[in-house]
Amino acid sequence: MAGSWDGSYDPGSQSDDSHHFERLHIEPLYDAFVCPLTKQVMRDPVTLENGQTFEREAIEKWFKECRESGRRLVCPLTQKELKSADLNPSIALRNTIEEWTTRNEAAQLDMARRSLNMNSSEDDVLLSLRFIQRICLKNRSNKHAVRNADLIPMIVDMLKSSSRKVRCKALETLLAVVEEDEDNKAILAEGDTVRTIVKFLSHEQSKEREEAVSLLYELSKSEALCEKIGSINGAILILVGMTSSKSENISTVEKADKTLENLEKCENNVRQMAENGRLQPLLTQILEGPPETKHSMAAYLGDLVLNNDVKVHVAKTVGESLINIMKSGNMQSREAALKALNQISSFDASSKVLIEAGILPPLVRDLFTVGANQLPMRLKEVSATILSNVVNSGYDVDSIPIGLDHQTLVSEDNVHNLLHLISNTGPPIECKLLQVLVGLTNSPTTVLNVVAAIKSSGATISLVQFIEVPQKDLRMASIKLLQNLSPHMGQELADALRGTVGQLSSLIRVISENTGISEEQAAAAGLLAELPERDVGLTRQMLDEGAFQLIISRVVKIKQGDIRGTRFVTPFLEGLVRVLARVTFVLSDEPVAVALCREHGLAALFVDLLQTNGIDNVQMVSAAALENLSLESKNLTRLPEMPPPGFCATIFPCFSKQAVITGLCRVHRGTCSLKESFCLLEGQAVHKLVALLDHTNAKVVEAALAALSTLLDDGVDIEQGVSVLCEAEGIKPILDVLLKKQTENLRRRAVWVVERLLRNDDIAYEVSGDQNVSTALVDAFHHADYRTRQIAERALKHVDKIPNFSGIFPNMG
Repeated sequence: MAGSWDGSYDPGSQSDDSHHFERLHIEPLYDAFVCPLTKQVMRDPVTLENGQTFEREAIEKWFKECRESGRRLVCPLTQKELKSADLNPSIALRNTIEEWTTRNEAAQLDMARRSLNMNSSEDDVLLSLRFIQRICLKNRSNKHAVRNADLIPMIVDMLKSSSRKVRCKALETLLAVVEEDEDNKAILAEGDTVRTIVKFLSHEQSKEREEAVSLLYELSKSEALCEKIGSINGAILILVGMTSSKSENISTVEKADKTLENLEKCENNVRQMAENGRLQPLLTQILEGPPETKHSMAAYLGDLVLNNDVKVHVAKTVGESLINIMKSGNMQSREAALKALNQISSFDASSKVLIEAGILPPLVRDLFTVGANQLPMRLKEVSATILSNVVNSGYDVDSIPIGLDHQTLVSEDNVHNLLHLISNTGPPIECKLLQVLVGLTNSPTTVLNVVAAIKSSGATISLVQFIEVPQKDLRMASIKLLQNLSPHMGQELADALRGTVGQLSSLIRVISENTGISEEQAAAAGLLAELPERDVGLTRQMLDEGAFQLIISRVVKIKQGDIRGTRFVTPFLEGLVRVLARVTFVLSDEPVAVALCREHGLAALFVDLLQTNGIDNVQMVSAAALENLSLESKNLTRLPEMPPPGFCATIFPCFSKQAVITGLCRVHRGTCSLKESFCLLEGQAVHKLVALLDHTNAKVVEAALAALSTLLDDGVDIEQGVSVLCEAEGIKPILDVLLKKQTENLRRRAVWVVERLLRNDDIAYEVSGDQNVSTALVDAFHHADYRTRQIAERALKHVDKIPNFSGIFPNMG
């Protein structure tokens, strides 16, 4: 094509291929049309006083240079001095040039049109596109000519070219064609062209992406096209991604950002942006939009899935606005605001922001209001959910006044109102309100207020009854609440469980479910663990229902590793062991309990649990249970039956010989075993208890020491008990416990044990030289309670620190 169009060549024009068509003149190029300075066709010809004609811009620049250099004003052609710098427009010449240009450009456009097809060479197509781009940039009227020549669809077709250069140039050319021309934009947007442009956003070649973004940015300036661009699947998602890309150049990122700003004119686009992580436009609409827009955007916000960091940002940005809509809007608006607040409040940090923004008073008012302005039940459920979220966020809600007379959420009247709602609404709201009470009872600063209100309202029985409901969420909320209440009203709950048919069985059934370990199971075990351990009636009922056998099975499975890896395994095991230990408190009253312990090897299980490292409560409770079992050993050991004396021994006692029975327990003087009589001398129990004496938790140490002290108790062979402790290398650890003085209870127990040890002369002799032990005993003698002072006094006598006057003064009777 280039060879066949060898027309009149303008020797002064640039050599750039983009001027190729401008060098091809259908009509001759007259010299009068060309500026002597620029060597190009003039657009605004002007004439000097000597009759020479130039391009206005060129001659003005010539005059300026003359003045700046201090030279005379001369004509650039004749070099003769000019009297005046006046420029006279050559209107006739300009009109002639324009008519000539129009005829030529029309012909040139037609030539370019014939080249815009897939059969043309890459070079010909590129030449045509460059020409169209140039004339559109040169003159706005040329854009109309391009439109009238139906060139826009033909340029669009070039976007499908296999040549990357052609595709890029087609995008560039389309930008020049549609820039600031609404009609051309409308034609370009017909069919699937916008979709094709959007596809370029995901191309690997950055140049194509850049050109596509620039074109979309220009199209997005037309409000009529914003909706169309947003409707293309993935368009907004890709643009949002480009704005946060580290690999795109700055210009592309800025264009993508400005495109999205333009697309915000359409509400649907704002929703899409929010869905794809660009929330600010939606938040701006909630803050600044008209009421209808505010409400629709709030409703949409409630449907979004937000990550936790975003929830905090949203709460800080529009939390107060949403609360205001919730307080003062119509029912539809309030529903939209509640939906959004429900979404935002599901993260603790964002809930705290909402509390500080004032959500608590209107939320409670909505829940408690009855009558004409009350919320429908479905919205009360949402309000209850939000209240549950904010109360469980860890914020000190007791510091927020929500009613007259500085009442707070835990004021008695408000707790009564919550309890009344719980008793008079459906399961979904009941569940959320129970979760509110769970949150309030999680806090040590508010739990006592709730306990007092529950007691004063007589609501204990009704709360316990929720344990039997079929709805799992509701049942779990009630169990968690009762678990929180149990340390403060354990006996009331025990009475309710014991006196109501079904609730205790339901709790045991929850614990025994063989589906891993759930939060509900851990809470159920924790609830039973907090009930008074010496409530014989409750323990008897649990024995009757086979609860302990189920619990033993679960503990054994956890210890064997059959159940592991869940986040609730530790609280579940702690609860189970505490519940299991309660059976050891009724051994003297319940033969069934003794039989259970023997049958299932409970003493050996508790000895094994002493080594549950890292779970202090399990070790402490296991040691306490072993104390109870060991105290019962002296009653359960089988004392030997002495054979009757022979005939001769009866007549002649001097010939009688004491029978010797071997295999008896040194401490209990009978036949003992860990399984049958719970004797600690078997199963390495003593060694394992001694090992716990250097535990960092004083409560574990106290429990271990209490269990060991049963070997020195009245009714057993104390001297042999001391020997057992010596053999287990327990003497020094026991003395160390006395020296550490961790707690008053521990000192009391340690003084008691040390006094028993010092009854052994060898130990007393060794200890008498230890000034630290003497000092600790003296300190207990001076500062402990009355009974411990008496025991310390006896201990000091054993080491000769206090005179033993009983040996000097005879008993005066």
